[in-house]
Amino acid sequence: MSSPMLAPHPGAAFDTFLADTAPSSHTQELWTPESGPMPALFLGHGAPPLFDDPLWIDELFAWSQALPKPRAVLMISAHWEHAPLRMSATGASVPLVYDFGGFAERYFTFIYPTPDATTLAGQITALMSDDEPVHQDAARGLDHGAWVPLKVMYPYGDIPVLQLSIPTHDPARLLALGRRLRPLRDEGVLIIGSGFMTHGLPFLDRAAFVDNVAPSWSTEFDHWAAEALAAGDLDALSGYLDHAPGMPYAHPTVEHFVPLFVTLGAATTPGGPVETTIEGFQFGLAKRSIQVA
Repeated sequence: MSSPMLAPHPGAAFDTFLADTAPSSHTQELWTPESGPMPALFLGHGAPPLFDDPLWIDELFAWSQALPKPRAVLMISAHWEHAPLRMSATGASVPLVYDFGGFAERYFTFIYPTPDATTLAGQITALMSDDEPVHQDAARGLDHGAWVPLKVMYPYGDIPVLQLSIPTHDPARLLALGRRLRPLRDEGVLIIGSGFMTHGLPFLDRAAFVDNVAPSWSTEFDHWAAEALAAGDLDALSGYLDHAPGMPYAHPTVEHFVPLFVTLGAATTPGGPVETTIEGFQFGLAKRSIQVA
């Protein structure tokens, strides 16, 4: 397959998906209390080239369709770092944030109108406390860490979506935030930490962008993370800055890795079973994505 960076017709793979595959989501089973808690996910969110990658489109869509259709989605995206903790706008059809550059003009015209998320905002507020208050940002829309994967997973935008900011890089605090949010899963809310298992963009070369050759720092970090996740070793994962192979190249800045800790904190059992749902690389970056029960 040719590189998504070289797609002659930007978004053509997504157009084919919308015509041929997306309509099957109309029969997706809706979440009910009898379904049990929704899982919590950590996913590689990609960027506009995701819409030119039919394999990744199929992987994300199949993942979403294997789950009950959630009542709402809560995204914790690498692309919104703010302390104290903030929530995005709650109204219907909140605007998108096109927080990228250098891509085809088409991607700056994409929309993702979603229903009002006021109910979810109230649920989140009720779970917070004085030591981790949450504030409303009425002007904040959905950034590409949220809307890019969601346009594939739930292509008709018929589920309320809300974002939370990343208030810290401290794994312990993010695990605690995930634990605080965990009851939302019992209400049919899908919690998604949205980042990338490796994100060393400054260290990629032509072989990665054109031929998808993963550099050693990316494969080594991905392998280490997979083993730590399989073992439920939260201490090892929390110590990634000092002990993970491939650092600091795999994450010269850490915002794309730390949403993982919110996901892990939202697990029913800390360090419990982790299911890997997507593997492989795009542009040499690890797509590894997981869900926890």
